Amino acid sequence: MKARVKWVEDVLFLGESGTGHTVVMDGPEEAGGHGTGMRPMELLLMGMAGCTAFDVIEILKKSQQDIRDCVIEANGERSEEAPKVYTNIHIHYKITGKNVKANFVERAIKMSTEKYCSATIMLAKTATVTHDYEIIEVE
Repeated sequence: MKARVKWVEDVLFLGESGTGHTVVMDGPEEAGGHGTGMRPMELLLMGMAGCTAFDVIEILKKSQQDIRDCVIEANGERSEEAPKVYTNIHIHYKITGKNVKANFVERAIKMSTEKYCSATIMLAKTATVTHDYEIIEVE
């Protein structure tokens, strides 16, 4: 994997992935930011949520669960002093579907967080990672 980050001005940066996708990053106002992009640490948390969402959806599909939607809400707490690493991260999975079985959701989350999701496993080296879920039934 590759990434390229180009400084635009102040604390505004344009990031480009090795696959050619771009994202705007900006720092907080107290550091000269203008609120025109995501903060790099927000991207890190979002990347973790995306990584585990990918796994959970794939595992549930392979388990023949009729899922219609999956929303991941990630809340991270960081240390007060530099380096301001994540110390606690809570992931809430909202799985919407028809007759989705709780034991399959629990298994998918466990497999993702303990075996497949590189981002979760890496961030768990500095943060306590917890999770919960809800299943929303549809007709």
